[in-house]
Amino acid sequence: MKNSVRNRQLKPRLIITAMLILAISACSEAPPAYELILRGGTIIDGSSQPGFTGDVAINGDMIVAIGDLGEASGQMEIDVSGQVVAPGFINIHSHSVGDALATAVNMISQGVTTEIMNSDGRSPLDIETQFTGFAQNGLALNVGGYVGFNSVWEEVVGLEDTRPTQAQITEMQNLIRSALEDGVWGVSAGLDYVPGYYAETQEVIAVLDPFDDWNVVFTNHDRLTPETDYSSIIGMTETITIGEAAGLVPLVTHMKVQGWEQGKAGEILEAMRVAETTNSEGAVADVYPYLAGATGLSALIIPGWAQAGGRAAMLERFQDPELRAQIIAEAEQAMELRWGGASGVFVMSNQQELTDIMADFGTDSAGEAVIRVLQEADSGVILRFGSEEDLIEIMQHPTVSIACDCDAVPEGARVHPRYWGTFPKVLGEYVREKQALSLEQAIYKMTWLPAKTIGITDRGLLKPGMAADITVFDPQTVIDHATYENPTARPVGINYVIVNGEFALSEGVVSGANSGEVLARPRPF
Repeated sequence: MKNSVRNRQLKPRLIITAMLILAISACSEAPPAYELILRGGTIIDGSSQPGFTGDVAINGDMIVAIGDLGEASGQMEIDVSGQVVAPGFINIHSHSVGDALATAVNMISQGVTTEIMNSDGRSPLDIETQFTGFAQNGLALNVGGYVGFNSVWEEVVGLEDTRPTQAQITEMQNLIRSALEDGVWGVSAGLDYVPGYYAETQEVIAVLDPFDDWNVVFTNHDRLTPETDYSSIIGMTETITIGEAAGLVPLVTHMKVQGWEQGKAGEILEAMRVAETTNSEGAVADVYPYLAGATGLSALIIPGWAQAGGRAAMLERFQDPELRAQIIAEAEQAMELRWGGASGVFVMSNQQELTDIMADFGTDSAGEAVIRVLQEADSGVILRFGSEEDLIEIMQHPTVSIACDCDAVPEGARVHPRYWGTFPKVLGEYVREKQALSLEQAIYKMTWLPAKTIGITDRGLLKPGMAADITVFDPQTVIDHATYENPTARPVGINYVIVNGEFALSEGVVSGANSGEVLARPRPF
């Protein structure tokens, strides 16, 4: 991202300005004056420490004072008594492609002020151009990105299940190095998705091996294979193994214990705790508060070998009776072990349960129904996978952040309800109603923990000198309303969202301001 973006990690001019303001205020008899004061809220600063009642003052795009500012004045003052004042929420698992970042209504409505995109292994290879384009079109919130391992592998090795040469490994390393120099926050992979699925564990380690001194994350959608009976625990263990061996911090993304392994969250959480990583805290993870995920119909149901070469090659295999029978058998095995069979699959293009589609086709074969849908067009699917007990245990783990696996989307787009509900759902359901987390713990997992996880240093906490990204919400009413049937219903209780000192949302109404910035990670050396 080089010269096209501002690096928010080092802003000496603003820090000096803030120090001068404070020094002048201390020496003057007149009370200090600020551009904006949020008065009388419950300040939960993101550190996980107990909240306290106080005021927050902002000048420009920076927090400059916190505490009892009773004698101070502000050009604008807002009474937020009875509400929580928190750092803006940081979503470290986003798939934004840019179309809706200028408004980002669904993200701002949740209190999100920063998205880190290019998750699950997919990204452009020219990261600088990607983010320059985002900035030129306007940003309602801050954005940063990863470099996608799957995209790098496809560029160099292709879509076939072949072994890379040493020259190809070097070429992949060069592409990743270029992206790191452009300011990405880590390497993302989706080893459960073609073509990352074809990369052997030691090959992934070899590609990542030169980057141990960058102190970045390796975030991975864990790989579940028929050879392991689609074990999510083995898949997550592979993520940890790769991170440990390559010297990157392993980040188990949208963490879940699926299908037949439900009830065993403690096993993988213990493996995370004892992992030997560069951050001294073990492996890290993120999680969303739902018991179903969303992806493409072919991605995790059709076996990897049948997807080799792309969609046209897959459709050709469907026409071969022998191959079709094998694909159906393996697809049905995957559905049974991962999602409890056809009853765990909802097809979004048809807005139907897979069981109803089977009835429409007049077949009792779930695999056959999937193939027939795919022959017409690919589709998104909702996949039900887990248990509430595992979810809560994962959510409570000290190195697990809250992230929505969602992104800014155009209004009206029918997607998973997490796109509109994740952060309010945690605050309303898992804090207030179920008391699975304290308010301080939940906010820590939405702010400073994800910031620390990927290396953001200037946001995620409320304290003087930090960027003025702030979310204000009513702890008594905040809740999600999005459902699988009505996934675009807006949450309630998020009342103010400030991005770099400007209101992105005021009294629950999105302002349309474009005060977001592209965030580039500084080089560690």
